[in-house]
Amino acid sequence: MDVKSRHHLRSDAIDEIQDALADGLGVHLDADAYEKVELEGGDWEVVLVDGDPLVLYDEGEPFLTVRGANEYPPEHNVVTVDAGAVQFVSDGADVMRPGITEVDDTIEAGDLVVIAEESHGKVLAVGRARVDADDMLGDQGKVVDSVHHVGDDLYKLTV
Repeated sequence: MDVKSRHHLRSDAIDEIQDALADGLGVHLDADAYEKVELEGGDWEVVLVDGDPLVLYDEGEPFLTVRGANEYPPEHNVVTVDAGAVQFVSDGADVMRPGITEVDDTIEAGDLVVIAEESHGKVLAVGRARVDADDMLGDQGKVVDSVHHVGDDLYKLTV
């Protein structure tokens, strides 16, 4: 993906991002520069934080990218998967109930979530919850739709 344009964000837009991440994820970004990037042929709205693509917008909502979540580990909206799910989630598959080992109990259907692996806590993907937290554990069915994952074009983005 090539960068079509980039521009520095105003302080009110930066405050919106910081507040959304603090409220939703318990994450406090410590950065000097925020730039919004428009990508050629891409569906992503991305914000560079000190030059790195750490924030994305999905349906108008700011959220951490996989890189952002690994740099600033979230305290909330985390779904943890077992080793058997790692390869599938890393390849962009939606998250299925049997692979989930732990869920943040504040997650509601429609929330953006990070999907982390249980061994080291590394974030593998970002997704949108299909169901509330209390309905995520079980034997079958998709519960999180993948939005962005390790190895996709956004993850590989360098500017």
